[in-house]
Amino acid sequence: MAIEQTLSIIKPDAVQRNLEGEILARIHRAGFRIVAIKSLRLTKTEAEGFYAVHRGKGFFEDLTTFMSSGKVIVMVLEADGAILKWRDTMGATNPANAAPGTIRRDLAESIQNNCVHGSDAPETAAFEIGYFFSGHELL
Repeated sequence: MAIEQTLSIIKPDAVQRNLEGEILARIHRAGFRIVAIKSLRLTKTEAEGFYAVHRGKGFFEDLTTFMSSGKVIVMVLEADGAILKWRDTMGATNPANAAPGTIRRDLAESIQNNCVHGSDAPETAAFEIGYFFSGHELL
């Protein structure tokens, strides 16, 4: 596999429940390098821009309201096959369907309050990383 980068977000539910340290520990144990990291609070407009691909879907309003409800931690993770590796580390979107030992299975409360986000493809990762980080932040 090739070295690639992916975006990761520790979502408001996990930050509110003080799970940042546990999630960061799992990221390190899984062998990722954190290239860039910051804590921020998305405005509703910023959340809508980030999730624009889902505009018009039934869950869009709830998702963007949730993602702008509190602090998040956004990160660029790097590893061999980082996109798939991070998705495997997170587990399925629905925690009930996630594999044992994954972040979502162990820590998430629901499909919406599922603790973490990850890019699903190289094109998505490029957009998502650029949404939060400028080039000089990735050096």
